[in-house]
Amino acid sequence: MIKKIVLSWMLIGSLLLAQKISQIKFEGLHHLSPSVALEVAGLRVGDEMNIEKINQSIVNFFNQGYFEDVWVEREGRTLIYHFKEKPAIANVEIKGFGSGDEGEKLLKSIGLKRGDLYDERRVEKARKLLIERLQSQGNYDSVVEVTKTPVGESAVSIVFDVNKGEKIKIKKINFRGAKALSESDLERDLVNKEEDFLGWIPFLNSGEVKVDQLEYDAYRLKETYMQYGYLDAEVSKPLMRVDYSSYTAEIDYQIKEGPQYRVGDITISQNVKGVSTEELLSELKLKKGRVFNIKKMRQDIEMIKNRVSDLGYAYTKVSPQMRKDEAAKVVNLQYVVHPGKKVRIHDVLISGNDTTKDRVIRRYIYLAPGDLYSATDLKDSKNALGRTGFFENIDIQTQRVSEDEIDLLVKVKEASTGTISLGGGYGSYEGLMLNASISDKNIFGSGINTSFGFDISKISVNYNVSFTNPKIWDSMYSLGFSLYKKEYEYIDYTQDQLGGSLSLGRQFFRHLYASVGIGYVDNKSTINQDENITIYDTYLYADQYKKTSLLTSIKFDNTDDYYTPREGMIAAVNVEYASLSGDLNASELAVYPNGYGTFIKTNAKLGLYYGVSDWIDYDLILRLKARLTTISSGDGEKLPIGEKLFMGGIGSVRGYDPYSLSPLDSNGDRMGGTQRFSTSIEASIPLSEAAKMRLAFFYDYGMIGEDDFNEIQRSSAGAVIEWQSGFGPINLVFAQALDPEADDRTSVFEFSMGTKF
Repeated sequence: MIKKIVLSWMLIGSLLLAQKISQIKFEGLHHLSPSVALEVAGLRVGDEMNIEKINQSIVNFFNQGYFEDVWVEREGRTLIYHFKEKPAIANVEIKGFGSGDEGEKLLKSIGLKRGDLYDERRVEKARKLLIERLQSQGNYDSVVEVTKTPVGESAVSIVFDVNKGEKIKIKKINFRGAKALSESDLERDLVNKEEDFLGWIPFLNSGEVKVDQLEYDAYRLKETYMQYGYLDAEVSKPLMRVDYSSYTAEIDYQIKEGPQYRVGDITISQNVKGVSTEELLSELKLKKGRVFNIKKMRQDIEMIKNRVSDLGYAYTKVSPQMRKDEAAKVVNLQYVVHPGKKVRIHDVLISGNDTTKDRVIRRYIYLAPGDLYSATDLKDSKNALGRTGFFENIDIQTQRVSEDEIDLLVKVKEASTGTISLGGGYGSYEGLMLNASISDKNIFGSGINTSFGFDISKISVNYNVSFTNPKIWDSMYSLGFSLYKKEYEYIDYTQDQLGGSLSLGRQFFRHLYASVGIGYVDNKSTINQDENITIYDTYLYADQYKKTSLLTSIKFDNTDDYYTPREGMIAAVNVEYASLSGDLNASELAVYPNGYGTFIKTNAKLGLYYGVSDWIDYDLILRLKARLTTISSGDGEKLPIGEKLFMGGIGSVRGYDPYSLSPLDSNGDRMGGTQRFSTSIEASIPLSEAAKMRLAFFYDYGMIGEDDFNEIQRSSAGAVIEWQSGFGPINLVFAQALDPEADDRTSVFEFSMGTKF
């Protein structure tokens, strides 16, 4: 910074004569208004011209951080301040560090952004921060060069050119003095650990040193010993030796294990009305006689805290008191509960909802003004809002208003719920597709789901319109209807349907939903023309009938998000009782003497979701999905092939063409099954947070049959790119059939749009 004060000899002379200031002017001032500048200067018209006060005013201006230079001159009794302001930063760029999410996060963290004033000290601080960040990620010999380029007359562009240097990989970790626990147990929770087999896979450990986490690894190691009952274990700070010729490192820990302790007597000291000490003791994970585990102790503390908080004690504290008996090698535990005062909800303040109406959000918040605070209600409210699919982020915080009242601050970031699209694409089975649709699952912020659209492809023509109000007049009841026209060319026949449904539902408890409805379908199926068509083919595929259905369903859903759940379960059972009507000719009646009749179709599904970020500090989500469908009909009655079951493709066993797996008749034609089961095991990891993309690896297994489930069994494995796009969720599936037979139709690529389960 250059400081320059220019005072003419006339000003000095006037100061000696103690002249008074008649006017103060500011030249070259942009970042401060004249009124603010007068406040900063500390001078007023009428003040005596005092050299010390003028010098101090210049210091005051420099302290604002806006100016490269400030000087003063005098014209008569007028003081004129001249300013040379610092240039503004027009752009900040980091080259060579990373791209996408990594680069964006880094730009936010270095303390410089577009529009800031250029300051050499801040730029140097940012450069050092980049080097520290590189070193914390295990990079050595890193170099960061800064280039400043003028942009116009009053701005500059800053480029940080990064040479990351070399990564240090951990060759060996030595746990000196460790005898009781294996190396794999000791290394389990460390951030810095030896490279895993296939460590290049994103959710496995690469073995690269993270220097900023080294000192904390000693505490993690101590924590591991505490999980196995070694309360007296001592762990030294890690000593890392680096071989710069090979860029490898060896890390040493000095360990004194001490004895292993088991759990002795456990007591809970509390006098909260409505809380049973006996019930709390029965739910504890730590039990008398078992090896002490500090992780389970913390879980027990959280359980006790939540149980008491559910009765309105929002600021409950649970203090564990541990008394070691070194001779007996046991530790006695006492949990002391300090509930504080009961707290009620003063108000629920909602922000961030530009479209969604407040009343729609309040439907899913289980705490209202005047209610007693409940930790469970708070968690369930956040999960319920997540299941709507209306919001990208949900944050519910508490703000104390008084000793016995708090506000709930509900902050949401809305997701894109409506789409107007006209486009096309290419599917592995459907070929070229054209589609247009208008849909919104939260139309006008009302919470109502509506859609209208059509799609046309080489094998299908579909039109549909639907409307669902999940909360009629903010009640527990829902109402929905749909109309559709569907033409779909399966492998052996073409299905032509016109249908619709009307349903009425109700929510029972928080996570249980049930509905009843009616449906109607007018089906006209025709066999695909082929030179080998037989009369039996006509019986099998050329169905002309009408179907009236009674529909019932029950569903349990306590997941925490609509699109990407990380915890919870979805379980649902749907039952359709259908009555068919239509004419059969004499030849068909010979095969099906009772004609069309009735059937019951039962469809069940289960989805389990578990995020393991608490275990491995990585956003890995494990999923287990299962689907079961059965159809039962009367003897001698014709069950149309359009109502029967097929397997293959998304939703069953990926890697096989959609609907290509089915029991075959004596002629080798696909006749459909009446029993089907499929299951999927998936592991999903993040690809890009900014683009909302994830990568999931999967294994699928399915079976289908006419008389038994296991008549046909197939499996596959592969990967899915999951993208929450502006047009809805898109899944790009890359699959490999593991056990195809000679006539199976396999597929290595598929995609879907708009599926959740």
